[in-house]
Amino acid sequence: MDQAEGRAQDAARSVPVCYRHPDRETGVRCTRCERPICPECMVSASVGFQCPDCVREGSGTGHGPAASRPRTVAGGTVTADPRLLTKILIGINLAVFIAVQADSSLLNHLVLYGAFPPKPFAPTSGVAGGEWYRFVTSMFTHQEYWHIGFNMLSLWWIGGPLEAALGRARYLAVYFVSGLAGGALTYLLTSPQTASLGASGAIFGLFGATAVLMRRLNYDLRPVIALLVINLIFTFNPTMNIAWQAHIGGLVAGVVTGYAMVHAPREKRALVQYGTCAVVLVLSVALALVRTAQLT
Repeated sequence: MDQAEGRAQDAARSVPVCYRHPDRETGVRCTRCERPICPECMVSASVGFQCPDCVREGSGTGHGPAASRPRTVAGGTVTADPRLLTKILIGINLAVFIAVQADSSLLNHLVLYGAFPPKPFAPTSGVAGGEWYRFVTSMFTHQEYWHIGFNMLSLWWIGGPLEAALGRARYLAVYFVSGLAGGALTYLLTSPQTASLGASGAIFGLFGATAVLMRRLNYDLRPVIALLVINLIFTFNPTMNIAWQAHIGGLVAGVVTGYAMVHAPREKRALVQYGTCAVVLVLSVALALVRTAQLT
């Protein structure tokens, strides 16, 4: 009896791993073959998820156009290179970093800051001076080696799997909306002459979306929560001189848009997903307009 109970406890403690990626634990199985599959291997089906092998078999037996267009857990198209956009984003960040190292004067044109000169003068530069493009350029700008190194490693570790799980368009939407929301909160709450730069706001948004996705798939959230807590400790460390507003704004936007991506009803999936992104973006613009009115 004791041996039987021990075997039962061992079985209960064992967690299945993806049949294509043995290093990844998962609680989801293919609805056709019942093999365990990770988010990168999940293909959305009419009921549940299927593995890539079953999708290929289905498309080869003439089961209609839906079988030939495998979908991710969020409804995106499964692609041959599920990390392509992550690679492109890293490449853009590295290219801007190299350009800044070659000509440091570029920083003045790329970083995010509110207004210069300060009141009572009318601003001639900064967001309040009409340079709204800084919300985007600052997301790809880094000055220190440790800053870009940490951010790009985080982008690769977090962004790659999330891109595979959401699909390219949805992943890019979460990334940019999170980055812009972080920039808007920074613009609203910091001194107008304080410069902000870096991809951290967008990356914190990916952290938030990843946590929502893992919760949706019944994964163990402790690793991502621990990593997030460590990052937040650094964020609020006064000696680090980090714009916590960008991190918090990006994190909140990532959680909201990520929830819409993985919980949207199938029949209204695109409307809910992109509609939520649009709402968060509109709120970010509203914050920026409020701050601009204060500075002009």
